[in-house]
Amino acid sequence: MGPRRQMGVMRGGSVNYKTVIYRRCMLTVKSPLGLSFGSGSACIADWPRLSALWAFLMRAAIVVAAGNSQRMGFDKLTADLGGRPLFIRTLERFENCPEVDEIVLVANEERIKPFGNLVGEYGLKKVAAVVTGGADRHLSVWKGLGALSEGADVVAVHDGARPLISSATISKAMLLATKFGAVALAAPVVETLKKADSDGLVVGSIDRSGLWTMQTPQIFRRDWLVAAYELVLARGARVTDETSAAEMAGFPVRVMQSGDWNLKVTYPSDLELARSLFGVETTKVKTGT
Repeated sequence: MGPRRQMGVMRGGSVNYKTVIYRRCMLTVKSPLGLSFGSGSACIADWPRLSALWAFLMRAAIVVAAGNSQRMGFDKLTADLGGRPLFIRTLERFENCPEVDEIVLVANEERIKPFGNLVGEYGLKKVAAVVTGGADRHLSVWKGLGALSEGADVVAVHDGARPLISSATISKAMLLATKFGAVALAAPVVETLKKADSDGLVVGSIDRSGLWTMQTPQIFRRDWLVAAYELVLARGARVTDETSAAEMAGFPVRVMQSGDWNLKVTYPSDLELARSLFGVETTKVKTGT
């Protein structure tokens, strides 16, 4: 059974969590938290006392693999990547991450049985459930949230088609999310941005400073993510990532730049690049370089 929390209430633009109570293995610790939802990043005033409690938090991951691969022309999730299905390679990164205790895999209905069989075949012990996704990504994530163990405190959501994320990066992001409440992997925009009209003629430039392209995993306190998606569903909105849902609900999200080749396999050329990069990664591991 995971930790249990007693929390304060939201008032205006700030959240005052007067007391947070963690219970596991007969251990009870009380520590005040102060979180600001101002223009800066969320700040935990009493963080040094809480750092020792990391070991008592349950961290889970939802891997979303419910897409139809229309742009690929074939099922990219079962495409070969280093001798194993691509989605298995993705799951292995979370399986091998010490900061992840549980994994929920979300898949299309027709994939539930074959994906479940492959999870067992490759010995992925942390995968607790394989559940059917929804018509849209946010509905799939919502179903994944419903399949988590009751004790899960921090939740990472990751695209099943991003197999090159490293376990070390997941660990770092998990710890930051535990501290700040929400962290999303992202990459700063480095290309020149132009705006064009319907005829393809350039009509202006866009300042790229402060612009990021969002990636996954995106990691949140479970209660924040559930509250954000409840609002999305209540409004009948559609969001393409968890950060958009958190924005709608007013929760602050910190971006974290990844040093990995964290590409999403969308087109056949992406798969070829992923295979090349996976080969380079494997060679480095073997040679220790």
